[in-house]
Amino acid sequence: MNDNYQINFSLKGFTSILIGAYFFIAGFFIETIVKSSLAEETSLDLSSKTTEILIITAVLLVFLFSTLTLFFNGKRNAKKLQHQLWNDKSKVALKKYILAFVVIFTSLVILINLGFITYLTPTFLILYGLLLFIFKNKDRKNLLILSGLSLLLAVMCFLIPSYWASSISILGIAHVAYGVVVKN
Repeated sequence: MNDNYQINFSLKGFTSILIGAYFFIAGFFIETIVKSSLAEETSLDLSSKTTEILIITAVLLVFLFSTLTLFFNGKRNAKKLQHQLWNDKSKVALKKYILAFVVIFTSLVILINLGFITYLTPTFLILYGLLLFIFKNKDRKNLLILSGLSLLLAVMCFLIPSYWASSISILGIAHVAYGVVVKN
């Protein structure tokens, strides 16, 4: 039995490219929804509750698609290397992943309910950077680049609140670039 969960759940290559694409598409979708809800003359006449539901749905879909991408890539890698997909370390990693998502999503919902909309993206970026930091190890120090970039973008969003859409796009592009560079 192989306990190497890094082989089973790896954020490199095509997996990172797909997750980057999910971030980029969701960021564009959310920016379009927000701009259309703020514009006076628009073809989309959305209430604030509908806008909120659409944004939460987009975030949930990114999480779902990213999770499925990680799972199916891990399943493929485990089968190819003839390793067991679910072992003690991969189960612990899954619990950390789910706990991190719950913390991120709960924090964002609390900020929405308190009306701190400008802090949504920086908070997400900080927590996402911490998630990447938690899953890095001595063999995968490259994740520190994405983690550091997330933290840097969070600082930029705190300083320039209107930079949120660009930050999500940059994070998506960074994931794609990371996937292209770190293939193995």
